[in-house]
Amino acid sequence: MAGPRLERQFAESWAPADWAELTVLVAVSGGADSVALLRAMAAIRLPGPGRLIAAHFNHQLRVSAEDDEAFVRDLCRELGLSCEVGRADVARQATRQGDGVEAAARRARYQFLQATAERLGARYLVTAHTADDQAETILHRILRGTGLAGLAGIPRSRPLGPAVSLLRPMLGLRRADVAAYLAELGQTYRDDETNLDLDFTRNRLRRELLPQLAEQYNARVVEAILRLGQLAGEAQDLIAGMAQGLGDRCVRPDGADRLTIDCQPLIGQPPQLVRECLLLAWRAQRWSEQAMGFDEWERLSELAMQTPPAAALSITLPGAIVATRTERLVTLERPERQSRLLEVDDVLQK
Repeated sequence: MAGPRLERQFAESWAPADWAELTVLVAVSGGADSVALLRAMAAIRLPGPGRLIAAHFNHQLRVSAEDDEAFVRDLCRELGLSCEVGRADVARQATRQGDGVEAAARRARYQFLQATAERLGARYLVTAHTADDQAETILHRILRGTGLAGLAGIPRSRPLGPAVSLLRPMLGLRRADVAAYLAELGQTYRDDETNLDLDFTRNRLRRELLPQLAEQYNARVVEAILRLGQLAGEAQDLIAGMAQGLGDRCVRPDGADRLTIDCQPLIGQPPQLVRECLLLAWRAQRWSEQAMGFDEWERLSELAMQTPPAAALSITLPGAIVATRTERLVTLERPERQSRLLEVDDVLQK
């Protein structure tokens, strides 16, 4: 296949024939990675009934956000592509929800992207995460404390809903490849000044820790981290399959706000398998995992695996979810108020 090297690499990662007949929504912030993603997909796509559509979300957090939005609109016009734009006052949402700005921004962005993909009938939502993003994510999780699933890093794909999958086809490409590609095209992009703010942990990892590790310990530290992530992912897939089978025997969902677990099948199981079973059940309810660290999963698994108590025992987990152990059952319940807040957020974003 002719064309710039990055386009050839991209085509090898995700063959254009695989999505020529599908509608694909591309998340474009205006930064280097997402601009390269859009340019590459526009360059290698094949004729077909599917559509390639860009989606930009304006968080309204910076004065330059308006210029970012205008840049993406202009780029799409140059490429002859449709552009969907969403907006939200993320700072206000973060205050109302009692959440951090980063978490609120991510939630608002993905709500917009998923709703847009579903409205347009897009089979895939595509984002521009690179191998460097993957290494930074794994290292960040190591420093915070993580299990095997965290070491696996960002998955290449995951379902967003019944009809939409999130895909990250650039996870095999380095940030340097992106810079070289854009330079070869003479393509400009937007710089997000918050990427220079060392108050954010990820920026310190990217600009301070990883360069120091590469200079003083291992010049190929990114590749070493990525290899660790791959091995952890393979092990995690095996454990997740076993945990899913265990969950089929003991987990009983009861609507969006209640979950019951029969503890009897958990007796004698390895603690890691039990934790994974509980995580999958939690995730199936679409409850937030943001504040559920190892200690929280350990408390929940100990509640489920302990000897049946003489009286009911309860613990409160992040999201105000209450887990109660009574004889052989653990019941997890989310307050209705929390559920209503999330429903309101969905409506606001759609």
